[in-house]
Amino acid sequence: MPSALEEMRARMAELQQRLEDDMSAARDRFSYRLERERAVFDVEVVARHRAARVRFWEFLRHTRPLVVLTAPFIYVLILPFVLLDLMVSLYQAVCFPVYGIARVRRRDHIVIDRHLLHYLNWLQKLNCLYCSYVNGLISYIREIAARTEQYWCPIKHSRRAAGLHERHADFIDYGDAKGWRTELEALRDKLGPPRA
Repeated sequence: MPSALEEMRARMAELQQRLEDDMSAARDRFSYRLERERAVFDVEVVARHRAARVRFWEFLRHTRPLVVLTAPFIYVLILPFVLLDLMVSLYQAVCFPVYGIARVRRRDHIVIDRHLLHYLNWLQKLNCLYCSYVNGLISYIREIAARTEQYWCPIKHSRRAAGLHERHADFIDYGDAKGWRTELEALRDKLGPPRA
């Protein structure tokens, strides 16, 4: 009989497949296909998208002044995010081979494609570029941190915490001293590169 954890994983796999099916249906509905992981729209769809674009000055005219004034607070954060990206990537490049942890691929997390939509003006494209990078970067960093946690301290918390990464479910129960001694190496082994 499958454990509750196995049942949840099966359900998660089923939900993931439903998401994939929904994305495929959206591709059909909005007339685009993926070529080398890039969306390609039919020519007539591109023309409709360009016709739907709100020009920059019209867009700006309908934007509240306080929203415009807060923009520098958003965009100045690009500096620490880029620095964080560099430092975490360097950490992974130096430490993961030593620990025997498979590297996290940036391209699996940072997907920059919304700026290619023809119905967005240049400022909207810039905003989408920024958000895609920052949210993808956070996902990338979260996976690096999750693998690091699985290597060094794979112990569940004593109470529920919001937004736990999916690796946490496999961690050793809080207070399980025997499990800590017997399961730590197995959890570390799971982090290694796939063996052929």
